[in-house]
Amino acid sequence: MMYTFQPMTQKEAEHIAGQWHYEGKYSFYDISADEEDHEEFLDPKQREGKSFSVYKNGSLIGFFSFTKPEPNVVDIGLGLRPDLTGNGEGQYFLEQGIDYVKDSFSPQKLTLSVATFNERAIKVYERVGFKKVQAFMQDTNGSTFEFVKMEYEVGE
Repeated sequence: MMYTFQPMTQKEAEHIAGQWHYEGKYSFYDISADEEDHEEFLDPKQREGKSFSVYKNGSLIGFFSFTKPEPNVVDIGLGLRPDLTGNGEGQYFLEQGIDYVKDSFSPQKLTLSVATFNERAIKVYERVGFKKVQAFMQDTNGSTFEFVKMEYEVGE
């Protein structure tokens, strides 16, 4: 079943930021958990050309953001609707996002960063071919957290 990607509208951004709340430790990923991230997510100029809503069967199920930190590299951010997490949807969602970014940007490498406590996401990323390359500390959500940067070589 194919997903549909479209540029994120203001209404979609507001819905995601205001209505999507994750359970337990995963509430870390609520858009509203970090004021700076929240403001950026809701700013149409900052989303323009890089944030996409993802639909399946007419229903908003997630989002991807794509930035190019250097030539031939695309950094991805993603969010799956909270009620769809932890039940096997994530791998297919990620694979569809990878296909979309490969078709749209033709990168040689994809990168992403994930909090190290999010072991279930890391397992999904590794299953599709991402490899851990660097751990780092980042200030976010009112504290400092450990993250891991992961890379995916296109064509492997």
